[in-house]
Amino acid sequence: MRGRRAVGAAMLAAVWLTGCQSEGREARLDEAATPTPTETRPSGYGTVFLGVDECSSFGTTSFTEVPCGGERAAARVVARFDGTVGDGPPCPATTDFVLHISRQSPSDEDGDGAVPQGYACMRNLAPPHPGDPGGGGGPRTIVGDCVYSSGGGQVRETSCDGKAEKKPQYKVAKAVSKRAECPVSTALYVQLGGDRPVGCARPL
Repeated sequence: MRGRRAVGAAMLAAVWLTGCQSEGREARLDEAATPTPTETRPSGYGTVFLGVDECSSFGTTSFTEVPCGGERAAARVVARFDGTVGDGPPCPATTDFVLHISRQSPSDEDGDGAVPQGYACMRNLAPPHPGDPGGGGGPRTIVGDCVYSSGGGQVRETSCDGKAEKKPQYKVAKAVSKRAECPVSTALYVQLGGDRPVGCARPL
């Protein structure tokens, strides 16, 4: 797929997770999945489930809030918003994955009896970081990312190092506000969103 044509960058590696809160402050990977045991919340947690700078563990069916200094801590919240991902602000550019937290109405830690719908933008505490430029994932396509044609006028992210199953075909070299600002070497326009929504991609 060559030529200057518009495509939508699919967020291949974004992790969209349906979450909820229980006594163990647990965000579930899938509401229909087999529940994992809950845990009693230690003192020192914030009043917001997975608030900014709090940490989660990784699990096969759930992500549980844990102390950031503990051995189970795997990812940190870099931003936290109420509402849905589609209606709210975008996550920071180098977010590794997103946890979507469903609205729930059990008694929660701050005593108001409700957990509002929201989403947490997560960054792994240790590499790999798929949200980094060229990392092949994350909820956003950014400058430095590589993509390949997935058919139907669409592209998907893949790692720039060529080690992924799909080899990179284009690299986003610049983000601009409109197509006319792209360099003449641009072979592909990639939809990025944000203040500079047009990605100028060059062939590899």
